[in-house]
Order: sequence, then structure tokens, then C-alpha cells
Amino acid sequence: MSRIDDLIQELCPDGVERMPLGEFATLVRGNGMPKTDLVENGVGAIHYGQIYTRYGVWATETLSYVTPEKAAKLAKADPGDILITNTSENIDDVGKAVAWLGDATIVTGGHATVIKHDQEPKYLAYWFASADFYVQKRKLATGTKVVDVSAKQMATVRIPVPPLEVQREIVRVLDKFTQLEAELEAELEAELEARRSQYEHYRSKAFHFAGDADVRWSTLGEVSFKVSSGGTPSSGREAYYGGDIPWLRTQEVDFGPVHSTGITITEEGLRNSSAKWIPKHCVIVAMYGATAAKVAINEIPLTTNQACCNLQIDPLQADYRYVFFWIASQYERLRGLGEGSQSNLNAKKVKDFPIPVPSLEKQREIVALLDKFDALVNDINIGLPAELAARRKQYEHYRDRLLAFKELTV
Repeated sequence: MSRIDDLIQELCPDGVERMPLGEFATLVRGNGMPKTDLVENGVGAIHYGQIYTRYGVWATETLSYVTPEKAAKLAKADPGDILITNTSENIDDVGKAVAWLGDATIVTGGHATVIKHDQEPKYLAYWFASADFYVQKRKLATGTKVVDVSAKQMATVRIPVPPLEVQREIVRVLDKFTQLEAELEAELEAELEARRSQYEHYRSKAFHFAGDADVRWSTLGEVSFKVSSGGTPSSGREAYYGGDIPWLRTQEVDFGPVHSTGITITEEGLRNSSAKWIPKHCVIVAMYGATAAKVAINEIPLTTNQACCNLQIDPLQADYRYVFFWIASQYERLRGLGEGSQSNLNAKKVKDFPIPVPSLEKQREIVALLDKFDALVNDINIGLPAELAARRKQYEHYRDRLLAFKELTV
């Protein structure tokens, strides 16, 4: 930090000028290029969805390609350019940037913008991951189900632009932090994977009821006194969204508790759709999409979309957490009942899925055992996941500190 502090004091003692991105860069909005255009060989291509799922701050190779004929019609990114997302389902992924540092010109498609500039590429990409940018993009973002920050809006973002020497020193330090973080996370992930394997072993053992005469077999529908799904208010009606009613989507169903939802709806949206309230402690099974057959428990009353199968468990027959752990243990089997490329389920298949039903006392013993392992492996406040989160938070703190400058006053 002292080297950077000395450089800032030497090269910009009165502060660092903040400039609108559009004043020192040209923004070229991408077009076209659905995933079906991607091939195994050809011209390097980065799909916008890959920027926030597959790439880090910078890249020298692409994961996908398009044919030369397709590439001729797409936006070009030259070495040193930044590719940034304009669209996502959430505010965090909008504005995710990757600096292209490969040797060749590549292409990108719709929902992404190429930023051509004269600054240090990695400095800009790191800044686009900072808290400073996050605050600004929240003010610019539009939409509810789909969040968008257009290239025109992106051009208005004010970025601290210190001298290149300062930018390069910041990049050197952040690269070192990134490398150390990656090494530590790899060690922790390996330990976490070992704990997961141990957890799965004990879960399998806990649900082994072979030869147990005190266990009866039933179905998820039979141990529930109500099974329902939800609905989606019309996405074209702004008055239906942004209210006080939590509204759960299947992508938020991921083997854990649900304490809040990414999107909320209004009373008007509730009245004009099939969405309906469910009480807390339902067992929620995702039926469609990438999360099909995953399960969650809602810790608050909420509404859901139509792709959620909501099981209100009969407490006289089963403990709701026992049902949750059983479905989680049967993920591959339940998903295998789905149809199509995304293994889509329906409510009947979920209701007809079998479940062993021991005594309530035995169920609670199983829940108590699995709760301990589940907390160690999955709870963000306990064990290894907390350590991983702490490492990331520490890195983000230093990154944001390095990218915070005294603003030049004129």
C-alpha cells in the first residue's frame, strides 16, 4: 500500500480526477449470438452469460467460438478491450466485466458491450467489481425480472482515472491478492468437499431402513395436507412488482433455507396472477429449469412462481425437516424422473415420490444428526463456508480500499 500511497502523493497530490466512462472510452453494444451459435472451433467468442459465470477479472483464452461467417456480423473485442454485461436477472451480475488480454480479436453478442479505451485494462476490470461501481449501477439499473444497464447509461459512470503508473501498481497488488485468495480457497474447497462426502455418508446411513418393521412407506403427497404451486404476475406490468410480498423463483431453491427473495410483488400483482401465499416451513421442490428437483424450506411466509411445488407437511405424520433431508438425499433419483433437456418435473411426479416414514421420534433424531452436518457444510455462519466467506470479504475490503481515491477538486 505504501508504494501506491507514495505514487499517488507524487503523481496526483491534489486527488484523482473522476471521468465519465464515455469521455475516455468508446462503447460498442453487442448484437445477436445466441448460445446455439457457439461451436468448438473458429473465432473466439464470449457469450454475455459466461462473463458472470465462467470468467474472472481477465482472460487470455475464450471458452467458446463461432464460425468466421457469424463473427463477421458481431461486435469485435481487440486485445486490451473490456467486455461488460448489460443484462441479468439480478443487480450483482449486471456490469460484470472481463478484460480481454488474448492475442487475437474476438467477438461478443447481445446483452454485452465492448469498451475500447486507453487505460490499463485490468485496472478498469477490477474497478467494475468494486463497491464504488456497485453504488452507481444500482442508480442506473432498470427492470425487475430482468435487470438492465444500457451502454448509454454505462457511459455516464464516473471512474477514478489515476496515472497509468498508479493503475499498474494497483493491478500488481490486486493480482497478488487474487492469487493468494485462489490458493487459500482451493485448500478450503478441498476440505469442504471432504466434509460434504462425510455428510453424504452419514445421510445415507441415516436413511437406511432395510428390514426395519417400524417404518412404513408413503408418498410426498400423502404426508402433506396441502400441495400447491404458484404463479407469475405479468412481467409487462410494473405495478405488479416491487411491493412487500416475497415472491420465490426456482433459481432460489437450492438445498437450504429461504429467508428472503430476490424479487417482490405487490397486492395488485398477487390478485392478478395465480401466485398465492404459503405459510413458513413448507418444503418447496423446484419443478422446472436448471434447479429441477432441488429443494428448500421457506423460513418466512411467501409466494412462489408456478415452477415451485409447495408441500405443507402434515405434522402428525412427518417432521418437515425430515422430509426436506429425504428429498435432498434423493436429488438424482427425483431429477431422473424429469423430462426434456432440463429434466422438468410436474406436481404429480413430486406428490407420487416415495418416502419412508419412521416414528416422529426417529425422524427428529435423524433431523438432529443431519442438522449438525448440514450446518458445518452449508451454513454461511458456521465452519468452512464462513471461512471462505471471510476470505472473500477480506479481499473485497482491500480491493475497494485500493480503488478509493481522494477526488480531485477544481
